[in-house]
Amino acid sequence: LHQERRKHEEEVQEKIEYHDGKVEEVLSDGRRILTFHDGTKKEISADKRMTTISFSNGDVKKIMPDQRVIYYYADAQTTHTAYPDGLEVLQFPNNQIEKHYPDGTQEIMFPDHTVKCLYSDGLKETFFPDGTVVKVEKNGDKTVVFSDGQREIHTAQFRRREYLDGTVKTVFCNGRQETKYSTGQVQIKDEEGNLILDK
Repeated sequence: LHQERRKHEEEVQEKIEYHDGKVEEVLSDGRRILTFHDGTKKEISADKRMTTISFSNGDVKKIMPDQRVIYYYADAQTTHTAYPDGLEVLQFPNNQIEKHYPDGTQEIMFPDHTVKCLYSDGLKETFFPDGTVVKVEKNGDKTVVFSDGQREIHTAQFRRREYLDGTVKTVFCNGRQETKYSTGQVQIKDEEGNLILDK
């Protein structure tokens, strides 16, 4: 510690103490360090292109030469990066990453590699690692496309499953079931499961 302190003192070329308690140090490499009375430190690079602010609560804010602003929230262990084009990226300690685009679109990448996209028009898409894709429209209609190609559609009026062999099974909100087989056969059952048509 003593050696580090001496090294630091050797690097300081100028030290200015202000009446409000702020201390400014100019280092031999051109960096400036401002220490505020609350313990916050602001370091400005020699070329003035990068600023690092270390807050007393452990948070750190960096303004990068490319104008990215990176803010690390110590308590939440979360990093928020704001890009000049409006993109914002949040990285959480569980490896979840959220991207917020300027057009209102959000993309969430979960630790299990599931990706959820929320579009500004209300559409939601979720891409699962196994290849399954779930789309939910603004009106609540949901389409599930399974990795094997089967599809399931959910609306307020019915739930429909489309099988690979061409069979389509629909269950209506009143409980009536209709199955259309690829052979052309149609079966209809009433809400209690009684067969009412088989042709």
